[in-house]
Amino acid sequence: MSETKELPPVESKGPLGEVNERTSLVGSNRMEILLFSLGTSEVFGINVFKVREVTATPFITKTPNMPAGVEGLISLRGHVVPVLSLGHALGLTKGGELGGTMMVTEYSKRTMGFLVDSVDRIVRVEWDRVRTPDNVSGTGGYITAITELDNGVLVSILDVETILSNTFGEASVGSIPPIVGGHDYNVFYVDDSAVARRKIAEVLDKLGVRHKFATNGLEAWTRLDSLASFAKQSGRNLHDDIDVVLVDAEMPEMDGYVLSRKIKSDRRFEGIPVIMHSSLSSEANRAMGKQAGVDAYVAKFDGDVLAETLRSMLLRNA
Repeated sequence: MSETKELPPVESKGPLGEVNERTSLVGSNRMEILLFSLGTSEVFGINVFKVREVTATPFITKTPNMPAGVEGLISLRGHVVPVLSLGHALGLTKGGELGGTMMVTEYSKRTMGFLVDSVDRIVRVEWDRVRTPDNVSGTGGYITAITELDNGVLVSILDVETILSNTFGEASVGSIPPIVGGHDYNVFYVDDSAVARRKIAEVLDKLGVRHKFATNGLEAWTRLDSLASFAKQSGRNLHDDIDVVLVDAEMPEMDGYVLSRKIKSDRRFEGIPVIMHSSLSSEANRAMGKQAGVDAYVAKFDGDVLAETLRSMLLRNA
């Protein structure tokens, strides 16, 4: 089932308001998405937690040598914010065709303005009704998932990580010292974004640890459950196969909050830390991760912070 909610005021109440209003979503396997249009018949969605405010498109200062799709800069309460045309980034509109609405987003500690044609409303959807598309043509792989509303309308949920990576380039992973005896450690990570999985693997390779991965929460739980069941049946210590679990927050079929709670409530995984690694970098989302029982929360994507958090967790259990 999906529930429709009224569009929030132009400016959100901020992280503390979000904590008070939306902590009920933790463990419910539901999320709220803001529906919007890019001037085509397709309906798009973005997680409400990424959106700080919605406003009419302001005056944008054109700036030379900007990446394709970046229309310029705006001044927002003393901060210079780049403005990206989502229609242009997805190849649905030409450069210079500005939408009438701007969503101000906070993503991986970065504030961005996203230009869209119009914003519709907020709907609450269940993650088990969100599916990874087998093939989506014409949008450059920028669609991370699709869900269907009660009225039969399909909503394409954007992979913002891929959009920003292709626009501004991937975050670089610097020099990371390996862990002594790192090949004795095993990290299981799950993320639905191919860009994120690639960067996580790069960090893990530099640490010198072994790793396995899954591409959504349900797949991760199925694999983790199988590993735990096999360890129990064979008399193995599960810690020989998994030392740390690294989870994303937003994932099709089962989100990271539900996955974390399932791991933390299952005695077979006792003593195995769970780190949440998410682009939802506000204090609200850190509080939600804590409520789900995670041992640490790392905002994407800072390779050094991720590496040091993993190092600390791995060596703590050595």
